[in-house]
Amino acid sequence: MLPREKRRGGVLEATVFAIVGIAILAGLGKWQLDRKVWKENLIETVTTRTVRPPQDLPPRSEWERLTPETSEYTRVVFPAEFLDGEEAYAYTAGSSLRTDVEGQGFWVFAPARLAGGSIILINRGFVPTDRKDPATRAEGRPRGSVDIVGYMRWPEARGLFTPSDDAKNNVWYVRDPKAMSEAHKWSVAAPFYIDQEAPVPPGGLPKPGRIDVKMPNKHLEYALTWFGLALALGGVYVVWLVARLRRRF
Repeated sequence: MLPREKRRGGVLEATVFAIVGIAILAGLGKWQLDRKVWKENLIETVTTRTVRPPQDLPPRSEWERLTPETSEYTRVVFPAEFLDGEEAYAYTAGSSLRTDVEGQGFWVFAPARLAGGSIILINRGFVPTDRKDPATRAEGRPRGSVDIVGYMRWPEARGLFTPSDDAKNNVWYVRDPKAMSEAHKWSVAAPFYIDQEAPVPPGGLPKPGRIDVKMPNKHLEYALTWFGLALALGGVYVVWLVARLRRRF
């Protein structure tokens, strides 16, 4: 038989492992429940703001006070004139907010001058990879002042596995108007950019469009999975402990 001290050590180690494992799994389940609430609130907020009639773009004096929490996805309308020949390209493999966008391609970002002289960055819409070159869609080149309808958006956060931007080839992997503007020396003052909804340019490209909220929300399923694993680990530990105690006595 094993010495009593060694048996006690084995039980203690297994107990600590089980407690830590159950705590981690339960914590992940709780985190997914919190994410579920966050996602539901986000869907409600986006849905509410995107169906409202467009309002005038806030004046520049208010821009620094705007935040994603109060203003992102707000639908706006304003006249602007695009700077001739200026574009940047944000890679995309599809969109959870644009069901009319499929496959790989690019969001075409372009600076536009407002009536007061301020420059704002516009995401004019989607182009497939073979239409990235403006020469392949010359008919869609904007001319003169355009009444733009769109949604206020804030820069994306870079994910852990997001590739580095390729500023040399004018390809970006996060929608970051500040980085694009610095690379192109555009004097963009707004902390946000605009996802253009209308008008559709001649030829249809770049392809603007309405935001259609169909965000996946499987956080409850994920939470139940983590909680189930925590219960399973607890069950395995209890069965093991009972068998160990029986052998002991």
